Amino acid sequence: MTTRFSAGFRRLCLAGALCGLAACSGDANPVRDSLVATGVGAQPKPAPDFVAASRPQTLDYIPVGTAPAKTAAKSADQVKAAEAAMDKTRTANESQAAAARRLGSTPAPTAPSVPRSP
Repeated sequence: MTTRFSAGFRRLCLAGALCGLAACSGDANPVRDSLVATGVGAQPKPAPDFVAASRPQTLDYIPVGTAPAKTAAKSADQVKAAEAAMDKTRTANESQAAAARRLGSTPAPTAPSVPRSP
């Protein structure tokens, strides 16, 4: 008789665990749906308009285990043009940094001395 009880108890625990795992699901949630149907749970609220408007209708995910499409390598001229653009940006940033260092290194102004009357 103890083997039947333990087997039944195991089945009950397994069913409870499966229901618990099903409760973690976002779209298909049988636990939530059964509670809402019986009146115990609250109806899910629709998303606000700004949230619904900001989400795309379809989500294009790359399936797991697949590689994205390969891109063509840049030519030597394109690489040199990109390097020149980065060097130009670096030079501009360094000149702005030097100007900021000069402005930051000036001493703080002091209050003028006022002569005292005798």
